[in-house]
Formats: sequence, structure tokens, C-alpha cells
Amino acid sequence: MRSVERPAISAAIAEARDKGDLSENAEYDAAREAQGLLEMRIAKMEDTLANARVIDETKIDKSKVQILSKVTILNHKTNRQVIYTIVAEHEANLREGKLAIGTPIAKALLGHKKGDIVEVDVPAGKMQLEITDINI
Repeated sequence: MRSVERPAISAAIAEARDKGDLSENAEYDAAREAQGLLEMRIAKMEDTLANARVIDETKIDKSKVQILSKVTILNHKTNRQVIYTIVAEHEANLREGKLAIGTPIAKALLGHKKGDIVEVDVPAGKMQLEITDINI
């Protein structure tokens, strides 16, 4: 973003500026808006990288559910088994089986062990989930 997109937007702004009156120049306004959005994306990416931590998977306790745990749960009401990986909010994607740590199900599962039955309050009511396996 810094080395390719930022110079391209700067060039677009310079080109639009050369076309004359800036008060009625839609190209200039669009390029300035694109520059603002790009700077916002760069700042967000830099913040994410600055706060990132490398986690040594060999030191993760696999006996209880925590972030990065791959949890197999059995819904007692529907008798259906589902596998979720507990991840940070920005990584969540239910289609890929990635459940955000802030969701009611993930919060209820945290700290529990294989074989535990957890009761979860969800908008549809209470669910009973049994933890059948925990992996990394």
C-alpha cells in the first residue's frame, strides 16, 4: 500500500490538480477521498501489526478451550456435531468454522474441558453443548 498505491494516488491528485479549478474538479475530489481511505487502511494495518503477538502452539494448553482452540461440540437438542476454531473478532468467519471469541457460544466454552456440558444463552433460548474434542 505504501510503495504502490500511495504513489499512484499522489500522481492522480497531481494530474487532477493540473486540470485547473479545484472547486469544481470531481477527479480531484475523488482522488483526495481515495487518498484518505488508503491512509486509513494503512493506519489500521500498522496498528494491527504493532499489536500482533506470535503464539507458540507447543505451549498452548490443549486440555481446555481457549483462543485458537479447535473445539468439537455436540448440540444435545439437535444431536448435531459442529467444529469451531475460537479466533479473534476480526478473523471470525462462520463459513470457515471460525467463531469470534466475543460470541456467546465462545464465551461459554472458554476454560471448559473435554466432556464438559456447557449451557449457553442464545437469542433462540438456552442450548446445551457438550465438548467432545479439543485440538490446536
